[in-house]
Amino acid sequence: MLTILFDGISTGMLLFVLAVGLSVTLGLMNFVNLAHGAFAMLGGYVTVIAMQRFGVPFLATLPLAFLIAAVVGVILERTLYVRLYGRPHLDQVLFSIGLVFMAIAAASWAMGSSPQNIRLPEELKGRFDVFGVGIGRYRLFLTVVCGVLAVALQLVLSETRFGSRLRAAVDDARVARGLGIDVQTVFALTFAVGSGLAGLGGALGAEILGLDPGFPVKYMIFFLIVVTVGGSSSIVGPFLAALMLGIADVGGKYFVPEIGSFVIYALMIAVLIVRPNGLFARPGR
Repeated sequence: MLTILFDGISTGMLLFVLAVGLSVTLGLMNFVNLAHGAFAMLGGYVTVIAMQRFGVPFLATLPLAFLIAAVVGVILERTLYVRLYGRPHLDQVLFSIGLVFMAIAAASWAMGSSPQNIRLPEELKGRFDVFGVGIGRYRLFLTVVCGVLAVALQLVLSETRFGSRLRAAVDDARVARGLGIDVQTVFALTFAVGSGLAGLGGALGAEILGLDPGFPVKYMIFFLIVVTVGGSSSIVGPFLAALMLGIADVGGKYFVPEIGSFVIYALMIAVLIVRPNGLFARPGR
């Protein structure tokens, strides 16, 4: 039982890192970026290429996946996304969906349609027992890394000057510019970090979730569920929502495998009946 709980927590942590970038762009920047999964897929393929073709160790590919996804994200934000700020959400949805299908086509052309495999280092393979609880080494690694990222993100957004500038730019960009805040730079950096986190999540999740050109579509609904259930106005909400959903998904597939895949949808419906704006949405959002 405790082993299932731990596996669910580690899955939830991974879902959080994958979805938190969408939470930032949707909740803080008010931009619906359904192409978020494409950046996660990019990070996964960066890891695959770096390991298989250049012999880079797995751990060394993680910052590389973050950086490349962040760079691609900021380039797209400055050239394409910026033109859609302030436009109706339907325009943003259609635009980002178009990017998803372009990314799928590009990945299929460059890497083929076959699933890719990641060879983990020996120290991250296998399991060990702690008081009778089986703990996977890689899942423990995921839990620690994702937990540190969650704390760091919350501190950055709530305790730093950049976080204050971001909130001011979102609440009223015109007033923020009048106060001397470079709104464009703030948005570009925020989008880059969100894209980079997606890339890191894709690299970390390739071993557990798998990696193929259909990744952005396959897991888009999971990202949206995390943001919807947790609310998109904070980091705490998506973090707790991801943990709930990870535990529900793993537990459901273990205890009721016949309907295991439906458990997270049932949980989402139950939460939204009670809290239509998500667990931690601000009033009026």
